[in-house]
Amino acid sequence: MVVMDQYTRRIIGFAVHAGNVDGPTLCRMFNNATSRQGWPKYISSDNDPLFQYHRWKANLHVLDIEEIKSVPHVPMSHPFVERLIGSIRRELLDHTLFWTATDLENKLRDYQCYYNENRTHSGRDGATPVNSSSGKVVDINIYRWKKHCRGLFQLPEAA
Repeated sequence: MVVMDQYTRRIIGFAVHAGNVDGPTLCRMFNNATSRQGWPKYISSDNDPLFQYHRWKANLHVLDIEEIKSVPHVPMSHPFVERLIGSIRRELLDHTLFWTATDLENKLRDYQCYYNENRTHSGRDGATPVNSSSGKVVDINIYRWKKHCRGLFQLPEAA
C-alpha cells in the first residue's frame, strides 16, 4: 500500500504485508503507512474489493476520514497516484531484488526519502515535494555525486 499527498506529490508512507490481505490487515497497513503523519480528511481509493470490507469502512468512520472512490476502469481519475505507482515500478521494483517483506519495506523507505527530498518533478517545475524552492545559489563547477537507494540512483549535489 502506498499513501500519497496529492497536493504536494509527497509520499506519506508505504505498508507491506506478506500473505492474504483482509479487513483488519488492510486497516493495520493504512495505520502503519500514515503513522508518522496526521490523519487525512479525505482518502481516495479505487474500486478494489479490499476497500469494501466492513472493518475498513469502520476504521475510516472512526478516524473521520471521507473516502472518495475513483471511476471504475478509468486510470485518469487518479493520475497522480497512477504516475507514482508507475514510477515506483520503473525506477525501483524493476531493478531491485528483495528477499522478505521487511527488506522490501526498507527499500521502499529509502525510495520514499529519495522521491520526497531529491527527485525533481516536472509537474512541479523541477521542485521536489519537500523543497519547492530553496533559493540557494551554488557554483555548478563544484559538485559531487550522491548515491540514493543503495546506489541505484546517483544525483549531483553542490560540494
